[in-house]
Amino acid sequence: MTPSRTRPFASAPTSPRFGLARVLSKMGVCSRSQAEKAVREGRVTVDGRVVLDPERPTDPERQRIGLDGAAVAAGKRVYLALNKPRGTVVSAADERGRDTIYALLAKAGLPWLGPVGRLDKASEGLLLLSNDSIWAARLTDPRYHVDKTYHVQIDSIPSQAALEQMIVGINAQGEHLAMKRVSVLRTGEKNAWLEVVLDEGRNRHIRRLLEAQGIGVLRLIRIAIGSFALGDLAKGQWRHLSAEEVASLQNH
Repeated sequence: MTPSRTRPFASAPTSPRFGLARVLSKMGVCSRSQAEKAVREGRVTVDGRVVLDPERPTDPERQRIGLDGAAVAAGKRVYLALNKPRGTVVSAADERGRDTIYALLAKAGLPWLGPVGRLDKASEGLLLLSNDSIWAARLTDPRYHVDKTYHVQIDSIPSQAALEQMIVGINAQGEHLAMKRVSVLRTGEKNAWLEVVLDEGRNRHIRRLLEAQGIGVLRLIRIAIGSFALGDLAKGQWRHLSAEEVASLQNH
């Protein structure tokens, strides 16, 4: 039982221009929200002048950017794979005091790294992080349709009709939610494990699609992005990607 669909190839997006706060984030200095705060506090200069507008168009290749009196330059590119534990939030800080993934990286002496895509609090598994915004954008841009593979435990045994409906998809709040492929890995007396492949990722995509069919999600684990698999990386642990792995993901 492996229904599937195909998606057409799309051309590469053109490079957009960015405001000052986003430039700082893309250079790996800090998160975008931290950059916006620093700019508004008058801590950031462009060509020696204080700039208070986080949206001011800025060209880091031609303009000198400073933060707290020190020159800012793009740092060494870093690429990580993290096995995100269930219950952690993919955010630099959480207003409700919940554990974030950055607590797992806090003592590693790493530059600021942004998540490449998201996993919600209840989901677990493979999460990529990097300060290479161009690389990250290629993996998350919906026009490239990079496959993401999940193992999903559900609270029932799905019928063939239900599996086929997951491929056809549903309309929910103005969005069309569908799976690229789905198959049954194994079944128990009252539940089953599915392998699900998405080539786009909307907010709570799998959960919303299954809930619309009256199917509850018990566990949701991302096991691969493109050709890169989580493998035996322990929960809560991370590792650097090799140059070959970075290139493979870039050229998926």
